[in-house]
Amino acid sequence: MKLSLSLLAVLLGTAVSLPSLYCIVNPAGMTAAARRFPRSLPWGYALMALGTAWFLYYFKDESVSDFAVYKPYMFAGFVLTAVLTCLYVTDFLAVRGLAIVLLLLGKLMVDTARWAASTWSLVIVIWAYILIVAGIWFTVSPWRLRDLIHWATANESRARIFAGFRLAFGLLVIVLGLTVL
Repeated sequence: MKLSLSLLAVLLGTAVSLPSLYCIVNPAGMTAAARRFPRSLPWGYALMALGTAWFLYYFKDESVSDFAVYKPYMFAGFVLTAVLTCLYVTDFLAVRGLAIVLLLLGKLMVDTARWAASTWSLVIVIWAYILIVAGIWFTVSPWRLRDLIHWATANESRARIFAGFRLAFGLLVIVLGLTVL
């Protein structure tokens, strides 16, 4: 099944808008939840499982013949790496899992927007590259997300302002998905 850029834009815009709307309505609740996220093991396990499954989905369809013989061993190695990461690298596991998901989401966004007819697809592509850079940055230094969350939620007005910007961007992406993409 091929995902259309229009549907992807609506889904992504909704995924950004709903938490932002909740933060505007209840900044204290969203701040508390956001500050717990970086060290949350349940989120870490869920995001690592999602990231691993998504990566293995892409890896399964890879057709590079140079390593076709080793593909089953590599597949098992990737699964083992994910399991061992969940067991032995639990510090900031949620951030590490999020970083993997951000990288894969960026790939999906760029692949989906690749042959789009509208120049508005650049909004999705630029956003994808921002997510990819963030994924790389949070992989290398996961504590930076914790620091960024603490800075963005230092007080209720700051949390609401950033949520307002995210909500506006999410609504823009939804409108683009419903009209020009």
